[in-house]
Formats: sequence, C-alpha cells, structure tokens
Amino acid sequence: MAEDDVDFAVAAYRDEGAWQVVELNPRLGEDVDDLSDALGRFPSDVGVLGIVSMSDDFFVILRRSGTRVRAMLSDVTAIDDWPLAVGVADLVDLPEIDDDGQAGGDLEILADLGMSALDLGMLCDDDDLYPQDILMDVAERLGFGPELEAIIG
Repeated sequence: MAEDDVDFAVAAYRDEGAWQVVELNPRLGEDVDDLSDALGRFPSDVGVLGIVSMSDDFFVILRRSGTRVRAMLSDVTAIDDWPLAVGVADLVDLPEIDDDGQAGGDLEILADLGMSALDLGMLCDDDDLYPQDILMDVAERLGFGPELEAIIG
C-alpha cells in the first residue's frame, strides 16, 4: 500500500466542549495500531476520533478513549485488499466476510455523539456516496463539518 492511497487521515476531538480537527500524517492511515497510538496524544472530553478515507474506496473510524479503542469499517470487503481494513477486522473481531460490502465493526461508535448506528449504516450502504461524502455528512451531524472541510477541501 502506498501513502498516496490514503485520501486523508484526521483526528477529531472535543476539548472543553469545542471540536478540534487535526490533519494526521497519511502514513498513520496505513496501520490501525499506529493510528490508535497517534490518537492517544490528543486530549478529549469524549474520546478522540481517527478518521481515514482510503483510495475513494472505504473509510475507517477509530475512537480512542484512554486505552479503550473502538472501530468501524465502512465496507468489510476491503479486508481482501487493504492492511488497514485487516487491522480493524482483527481489532473488532469481525466474523468471516460476505460479498455484499456492508459496514462492519462498532456501528454504535458515534451514537452518544448524535449519529445512530442505523444512520451510519444507511450512509455506508449508499453506493452513490464516496467515503469523503459520507464522512462530511458525519462531521456535519457531529458538529465539526467546517473544520473537516477546511482540511480536506
């Protein structure tokens, strides 16, 4: 996997009630452990979100709060081709995949922040949306849309 396969990698965290979004080194989007370690340096009231979009193909959301790490993968078929997706599958102990391209992992990852598992799953199931579109929708709903837009353009 090449670093240019990472569309973007960001950390989003709430500090004293305000969202902060920081661009991460794209290399962090290649390995779930490296991404998780990087998220540990940010303070947060609600845990730090690591958001990675890969090659306009799929995305990963990691949420780290202390030593607890939760993750979701927008398309489980990515496990066939992408080390990052394999890392998420191992982290959340995903069962064998099928060929329908559904989201997997912890779809409740954002529920307490205002994005239900149902809403997140429906966005992931929409074949007309690119990962960036879905992640911008998620960011808008959670309250950091302008900050994400400023980074990813």
